[in-house]
Amino acid sequence: MKHLIPFLFFALLFSCKNENDMKEDQSTNIAYSEDNTPTDFEAEYTEQAIWSNDASIYEVNIRQFSEEGSFNAVTDQLERIKNMGIEIIWLMPIHPISKEKRKESADDLGSYYAVGDFRAVNPNYGTMEDFEELIAKAHELDMKVILDWVPNHTGWDHPWINEHPEYYTQVDGEIVDPINPDTGESWGWTDVADLNYDNEEMRKAMISDMAFWVKEKNVDGFRCDVAHGVPVDFWNDAVKQLRSIKGEDLFMLAEAENPELAGLFNMSYGWGFHHELHKVLNGEEEFTKLEESVANFQERFGSNHYAMMFTTNHDENSWAGTVFERYGDAHQAMAVLTFTIHGMPLIYSGQEAAMDKQLEFFTKDAIDWKNYPLQDFYTQLLQLKKDNPALWNGDFGGELKVMPIDESNSVYTYLRQKEKNKVFVAINFSDSQAGFEWPFERDGSWELVMGDILPDDGATNLAEYGYAVWVKNE
Repeated sequence: MKHLIPFLFFALLFSCKNENDMKEDQSTNIAYSEDNTPTDFEAEYTEQAIWSNDASIYEVNIRQFSEEGSFNAVTDQLERIKNMGIEIIWLMPIHPISKEKRKESADDLGSYYAVGDFRAVNPNYGTMEDFEELIAKAHELDMKVILDWVPNHTGWDHPWINEHPEYYTQVDGEIVDPINPDTGESWGWTDVADLNYDNEEMRKAMISDMAFWVKEKNVDGFRCDVAHGVPVDFWNDAVKQLRSIKGEDLFMLAEAENPELAGLFNMSYGWGFHHELHKVLNGEEEFTKLEESVANFQERFGSNHYAMMFTTNHDENSWAGTVFERYGDAHQAMAVLTFTIHGMPLIYSGQEAAMDKQLEFFTKDAIDWKNYPLQDFYTQLLQLKKDNPALWNGDFGGELKVMPIDESNSVYTYLRQKEKNKVFVAINFSDSQAGFEWPFERDGSWELVMGDILPDDGATNLAEYGYAVWVKNE
């Protein structure tokens, strides 16, 4: 099996403290207690709205989305994105970016996650009225919009710095940037000030600011940055109050893989699967690690909590590399796998344009859309999901059955089934042609709906890093 460029892990520019003295092992994404023993959680059942049964999510990097880098430029593209098959738009932080203590030089635009005001919009993106028009257009298209919310810290220009210094973590009477609890030293995220969740008034103010966007601006939920770094009891209060405004339609995405959040959030990052996928592709782990990761997630979170599945996002692209650098010629096959094996798939801005550059994080670096060379590919994947209940999200979808595989083989095959709907997927993980024995009766009842197979010599053959998807409705 060809070894691709190793996957690089970069420190994220966010706070990772946890009031419950829990820490998360990012290699396995299992929660551990202070004595390093696995901690068991009784995952609550997540009530999912029926509209989310076949939904997929699209992450918008507003700054880089166009040369203009504006709300209006996103609004203009919503119909195209909807026609691909997307229901949920995730907007990266829309707030003003703090100028004080910016991470880079004064000429740079700063980190999206150094928020200067939770109730305002970044003037570089447009006006509040422009943002409201974006929301209205999305809702007209029957799409949901969730905002990227940064609960762990603020920028140094945020009004709370002067008005409520008690809202922040302080050392010797001075507000500090986030501190690594294991070392007692700064993480190095000097462009942000650490919030103190021991302060009840700060918690109330944070929830009030979140409620403002739901009640006054009609947003549909939040992607919560480093959600595992905030006490669970805060999320319990926050989500309860937000659902009292929006009801079951509120959609909450946790940038975390913490089972304690399962009954509060609708979806969590599928970090565990993402990491295992890279290891399997690079020949470092066996195929069995993939189905084990899916089973582990469902066991820990409950079968109805969604896992967000992805091959890239803003962090992966900017810090770890493009999908071409990390997956090589297998990038489409890996996309097929993440769209069909489990959970809700994510498309990041520019994936449909075959984006082959790492977008700068702190500066302007617009996407080159290149006439959308992969848009038809992702549209076909999204339509495949919609057409087949077996691939739907959580309990709306079907069970996973992985087919036996010879140790010397490189083709991974699995079946998803929901009542009479069956979807069979084959992925070649090698840079050579490979075949597998067809596991069903050859009666013509299976339709090849995606991918290609090579001439049949008794086995079903796939090209290097090839893929194929069959559907059967009984």
